Amino acid sequence: MSHPPKQLDLDRVRHGGRRPGAGRKPGPNPRIRHRPRGSLPGRFPCHVTLKVRREVPSLRTVRLVRKIERTFALAHDRRDFQLVHYSLQNNHAHLIVEADDERALGRGMKAIGSRLARAVNRVFQRSGTVLADRYHARALKTPREIRNALAYVLLNARRHAAKAGRTLSRVLAIDPASSGRWFDGWAWRQRPPEITARGSPPYAPAVSPPRTWLLTEGWRRWGLLDPNDVPGRDRSGLPRD
Repeated sequence: MSHPPKQLDLDRVRHGGRRPGAGRKPGPNPRIRHRPRGSLPGRFPCHVTLKVRREVPSLRTVRLVRKIERTFALAHDRRDFQLVHYSLQNNHAHLIVEADDERALGRGMKAIGSRLARAVNRVFQRSGTVLADRYHARALKTPREIRNALAYVLLNARRHAAKAGRTLSRVLAIDPASSGRWFDGWAWRQRPPEITARGSPPYAPAVSPPRTWLLTEGWRRWGLLDPNDVPGRDRSGLPRD
């Protein structure tokens, strides 16, 4: 005779679920966790960071910088999203953007990220993924935060040079891998002739003029930016991490 299958007690049944130590372990460079992004009021600009994969050549390559300038000029200004400033470093880019809300920020960054990736692949004749992760965004809510972010983004190349121990001379020209040439908040004692001569490329600006009060007027209450400054320096004169 066949016997009916033996049933397990309900208190013995296990349906999976979270277990201590389970799941994929983070590597040496853990990715940004996919948490829901919070709400973003349109009056607050954002400092956004984009990282590229290790195998991607430097974003500061001259040909690529020029290509990115041209492609940003086509995507920087939307009804609900504006790219206001940027700087390109070897393996990442810093942006300051304005967006009506978090959905507009997501759509705008998708467009910027796609254009950056296409520019990289075209210039270096490669294919495949360019960005290493999702973008990281931080809302800037006060005039002082805005000024610090502007200095950090537009003078980021000087910061990296100082961290590498390179001697920093007086600025004779704005970092060409940034939007500094379109920035009107430099505290020039005497405007260098190189800025005037190289200040306007023969194509449209790669960034939009700011619209929010924080980026147009508010930050100026803390003083204009010194182009010879090094963002993040402590009292010893060394850049902080």
